[in-house]
Amino acid sequence: MRRKILSLLFFAMAFVICLPVLMTVLGAFMSDYELNRNLSPVLAGGNHMAHWQLLPLYPTLSHYLDMLLCSPEYLMVFWNSAKIVCCILAGQLLVGVPAAWAFAGYRSKGSRRLFRLYVVLMLMPFQVTMLSSYLVLDGLQVLNTHASVILPAVFSTFPVFLIYRSFCTIPQGMLEAARIDGAGELRIFLHIGLPLGSTGVLSAMVLGFLEYWSMIEQPMAFLKDPALMPLSLYLPEVRPGQIGNAFAAAVIALVPAALVFMIGQDYLEQGIIAAAMKE
Repeated sequence: MRRKILSLLFFAMAFVICLPVLMTVLGAFMSDYELNRNLSPVLAGGNHMAHWQLLPLYPTLSHYLDMLLCSPEYLMVFWNSAKIVCCILAGQLLVGVPAAWAFAGYRSKGSRRLFRLYVVLMLMPFQVTMLSSYLVLDGLQVLNTHASVILPAVFSTFPVFLIYRSFCTIPQGMLEAARIDGAGELRIFLHIGLPLGSTGVLSAMVLGFLEYWSMIEQPMAFLKDPALMPLSLYLPEVRPGQIGNAFAAAVIALVPAALVFMIGQDYLEQGIIAAAMKE
């Protein structure tokens, strides 16, 4: 009986948490008439309460067709986000993975203290480093370009920390045995480090996609041209005739993140477990 009560309680909590997403998905299928009837008291600034029915009475795909076929500005910011995220993740693979391997595979006196000092940067919020990043990017003359958003994220400390913890689970004896057998450092990294530390790498990629797909502060600080804005900053004017488009735009933006999370959920959980383990 107790287990059933707990199950019902957890189900109720999960339903409340997922309710905004459910309402967004259902709203994207509602006709303009239904949306105006349900939300006009709020959008019109009246004193009445908005109401919401569980399922749309007149389901339609017109909002999705409008956003995908008749809204080139939405497709532009969608591909801007795709470009930014792909470049960031590729850069983190090229920079973060070798850096994490260096910290984990070449331990010397003071290396652990150096790594802890390096990880302190992970604790600093963007507001603390925004001015210094702005000055550096201005000196590189990349402000108001996608590079101004990509470069700071490529050198983020969080993926290095996550991948480092995964590399630390590799026995040092295995690496020493490979060196004794004559394997070079590059071969050890490619044939031992990457396969055994792939969990941390993949979990860092999944977390990175989820973070950078919806980032807001960095583009607002470093980008001025609306044509360069990512999807996270695209917000159509919420007027009585465009409410459905706003819901459809939100659902389309949600789909890539949801797919990446579902595909990489196992790697994400394993990476978090590895990051929580003590050395």
